Amino acid sequence: MAETNILNEKNKDLVTVGSKNGSQNQDVRHSSQTIVVKLGTSVLTGGTLKLDRAHMVELVRQCAQLRRQGHKIIIVTSGAIAAGREHLGYPELPKNMASKQLLAAVGQSRLIQEWESLFGIYGLHVGQMLLTRADLDDRERYLNARDMIVALLDNGIIPVVNENDAVATTEIKVGDNDNLSALVGILAGADKLLLLTDQPGLFTADPRNNPDAELIREVHTIDETLRKIAGGSVGGLGTGGMATKLQAADVARRAGIEVIIAAGSRPDVVADLALGTSVGTRFLPLESPLESRKRWILAGPPPAGDIVIDQGAAVAVQQRGSSLLSKGITKVKGEFERGEVARIFNTQGELLARGISRYSSDDLAKIAGKHSQDIYQVLGYEYGPVAVHRDDLVVI
Repeated sequence: MAETNILNEKNKDLVTVGSKNGSQNQDVRHSSQTIVVKLGTSVLTGGTLKLDRAHMVELVRQCAQLRRQGHKIIIVTSGAIAAGREHLGYPELPKNMASKQLLAAVGQSRLIQEWESLFGIYGLHVGQMLLTRADLDDRERYLNARDMIVALLDNGIIPVVNENDAVATTEIKVGDNDNLSALVGILAGADKLLLLTDQPGLFTADPRNNPDAELIREVHTIDETLRKIAGGSVGGLGTGGMATKLQAADVARRAGIEVIIAAGSRPDVVADLALGTSVGTRFLPLESPLESRKRWILAGPPPAGDIVIDQGAAVAVQQRGSSLLSKGITKVKGEFERGEVARIFNTQGELLARGISRYSSDDLAKIAGKHSQDIYQVLGYEYGPVAVHRDDLVVI
């Protein structure tokens, strides 16, 4: 089947559809990648009413293979309610929020035990993270969640993330694990987000009732036409469908994350997607995560305060691309919180850079001139050894 282009009046390169050997970029990055693997309920249950443990262990095997290759893996898992219902023997419960929260409360512990047991086969540890919208909307909680996920990854631990359905209400729910996985990808500065579902990808029409529907191999632009194509939920077991996956893809790609929607039942799907094999529907990132963050630092919110650094720190930041350490700070001006943007000056008053501070202005004033290993002793806590990380710093 020859390739076909679906044209959009404003953008003639909306999507590419066609044969398996479509125009997807086949370049393989051999360096370490951070990959978020989102597993829907339909993938974990195989369309049944209970967890498909045989398939789960196969997915874990692929993730373990990638870990051995040096990649960092994050699991965003659905299935807590399904696991709870299975564990309780499929009880008849009222169809209300309290019943769902009951099942989630029971199932969440069962689900993490399953992941812990399966990854343990390959000598890998997991760490559970339960998030709500409130954790991502509040700056301090967002930064704590980011630090947590980075710490897990840096220590070789697989983060297993789910929405905290047992306590989340409508007001604080992300709503579905597709969008949650996009936010987790942003938290972790991920390179790829794999949305694994019960469908091979996004089609030009609903393949359930249209035999002429074609798989869309590559998406360059997301507009109303594509949203209409996505339609509603294609499964009956979870809270997400193609529409929510499209929302998640739009959020993630704007943060520089490549997104692929693919069938979770396909053999070696996780390993193949990590290698760049043409599978499913690929959404091209708008820019790299690092470029996106630095663009925001440079052109985003106005600086909340100033940091003055000595000559040695100025050389390290400007010429060597180093992070800013507390030892090089001589003065802090203004009031700002952890996670806000500050300007960085040398002692002659020349603007050198802008960056996201890992400490508040009060904390920086206390640790200014101190060695990194002394931060905990001075503050009684620490958010890492650097004041401004080089990935959060733009040299002017």
